[in-house]
Amino acid sequence: MAEIHALIIENNPFNAEVLERLLVSMGGSFTTVQDSMLVDSVISTLDRLDVVFLDLEMPKRDGYETLRILRQDFAVTAPIVAYTVHTSEMDEARAIGFDGFLGKPVDPARFPDLLSHILAGHSVWETP
Repeated sequence: MAEIHALIIENNPFNAEVLERLLVSMGGSFTTVQDSMLVDSVISTLDRLDVVFLDLEMPKRDGYETLRILRQDFAVTAPIVAYTVHTSEMDEARAIGFDGFLGKPVDPARFPDLLSHILAGHSVWETP
């Protein structure tokens, strides 16, 4: 797989680190934002963005509002994948416009295949 750059928007450092390690093990890079209110200032600094992993439950600005901002205000066209423990929200995430869904904890053995599908433009809706 060619090198990819992911934006991880996740307020829990442990959950962010899981994705960071998986991406690095695949030769990818990442930018992590732990405060969703800072996404606005970070997104414009990125030279490359191949995929976004976005937690749904965050203080101040949740994942649904952050999705709207990424799409409308910054015209992000990269796949935006919900990354959450709230697997019961899969249908809502699909209806509101997420490109995929990864329930926590993500299976490290399956992650490379799931990411390949996401990057190929296929929707992935996966729960543990």
